[in-house]
Amino acid sequence: MSALYTLTNPVFRSFLFYAVASVLKMMAMSLLTSRQRFRKGAFANPEDIRPSKGKKIEPTFSDPDVERVRRNHLNDIENIVPFVLIGFCYIACNPAISTALWHFRVFFFSRLFHTFAYQIPFPQPSRALGFMVGLVATLSMAVQILLQVY
Repeated sequence: MSALYTLTNPVFRSFLFYAVASVLKMMAMSLLTSRQRFRKGAFANPEDIRPSKGKKIEPTFSDPDVERVRRNHLNDIENIVPFVLIGFCYIACNPAISTALWHFRVFFFSRLFHTFAYQIPFPQPSRALGFMVGLVATLSMAVQILLQVY
């Protein structure tokens, strides 16, 4: 690896910040899922259920509030993992810092917006727009990589 992948490269340093922030945001979704499971008493595994006095609680996979957070988390996984992988490759293209920052910031803030739009929930097409903006940022980096390597 060259000097592109060192902390002296502002593009790499910026990418690390936004990639790690995105992954931490994704990890926070699992904490939100757990919080929602405890709040609603909606556990998927029998061993997670503590018997309550005179009340039998069955495992459930269908609580709408838990499932909303889970779907949001899955959407993060489907988008943040490709962003990190493509972003890492994008750095090899030695992009201008302003262009790279545009991609990284747009992606990160689109994922934050998507999460708020999903959890509040905002009316559609707000969530779809948040998703699409992040997707376009990642696809833009991918196209630039392909153009340079072909």
